[in-house]
Amino acid sequence: MSEIRLNKFNAAQVEPNHRRGGDIRVLLGPKTAGATSGFMGVAYLKPGEHFVEHYHPYSEEFMYLVRGTVTARIDGGQEITLEPGDALMVPKTVRHRVDNTGSEEACMVFHASPLAPRPDLGHVDTEPAARDAAAGSPR
Repeated sequence: MSEIRLNKFNAAQVEPNHRRGGDIRVLLGPKTAGATSGFMGVAYLKPGEHFVEHYHPYSEEFMYLVRGTVTARIDGGQEITLEPGDALMVPKTVRHRVDNTGSEEACMVFHASPLAPRPDLGHVDTEPAARDAAAGSPR
């Protein structure tokens, strides 16, 4: 029997992505762990920060709030408040934005599955990226 080699990843060792707001760190995915069915990570939002509205054409997104309070704004209308221990699944093609509406940093675990055919097809922003909006430039 051959040995199965697994790798572990720590969020503190993953380069943060700030492009869409907050601090997003993909821990397990095709690039890090050779995943073929989806990707998983952790995201942090300071009070008042948000992840820009977007949708996933191929994936469902699963969210689990570890710390803080956030509000998910679904399709520009429905608002769902998440508190520690709450989970939410956003179906594919459904627009969503996440705002930290609490007074402490929020920490959320996320998972998206299945993968898009190519990474550049997996995420569609429907408002300017946070970095672009802060700079006053178009996406």
